[in-house]
Amino acid sequence: MSDTDFIYGRNSVSGLMSKSPETIAKLYIRDSAKGKIIDDLKRDAAASRIPFQIVPGNKLFQMVGKVNDQGVVAQVSMGEYVELENWFTTIDISAKPIVLLLDEIEDAHNFGAIIRTAASAGVAGIIVGKHKQAPLNSTVFKTSSGTLPLLPIVRVTNISQAIDRLKEEGFWVCGTDQDADENYWQKDLNMPLVIIIGNEGKGMRYLTKKNCDFLVSIPMDEAVESLNASVSAALLCYEALRQRKM
Repeated sequence: MSDTDFIYGRNSVSGLMSKSPETIAKLYIRDSAKGKIIDDLKRDAAASRIPFQIVPGNKLFQMVGKVNDQGVVAQVSMGEYVELENWFTTIDISAKPIVLLLDEIEDAHNFGAIIRTAASAGVAGIIVGKHKQAPLNSTVFKTSSGTLPLLPIVRVTNISQAIDRLKEEGFWVCGTDQDADENYWQKDLNMPLVIIIGNEGKGMRYLTKKNCDFLVSIPMDEAVESLNASVSAALLCYEALRQRKM
């Protein structure tokens, strides 16, 4: 299922235009907006055959409300979720892919930041559940800095069943736990790997943790209880990537 939303602001829209113009359905530009970025957006929209419309400021207000839209709003497609079995056909297990599985990440900013990290680290896909999971919306899109279209987002009905299928396909499943015997840089992560990132407040659910092949800890000062979910994802993704580059 695809969703449609709005991205606003000159830098955000310009970045999206340069990275993923195919996601822009239509561009709206305030009639008083001037400057090089505005001129470039008009030119690039024409070159990419993206319709754009010059509109009064109240039209932009109707679309995005009282925000600093900087005279530019893009109507965009947030992208489509991918079916798990279809996604498997695109995966080369011999390349030791890294995959993120989000166990009820509910904050859209965290979701977007995780997507940005995953795209930059060459992650092969992000798997999410249908319930208690932030949807693909404009906040996610904007926080991902336009990287959302760069990698597949796989949505599943049952996380535990998805983990079983991932294991059948040859993946090893890694979760985080502060009581784990080894920390994340001591553990061998150079394998087809699924990294599970748990909910912002509760962490991984019991059954999800039980289904992991192994757990790792993230060393922290005792005064700090936990890390932001997107930071944990970044640490583990880049350690897995580092081990592949050794």
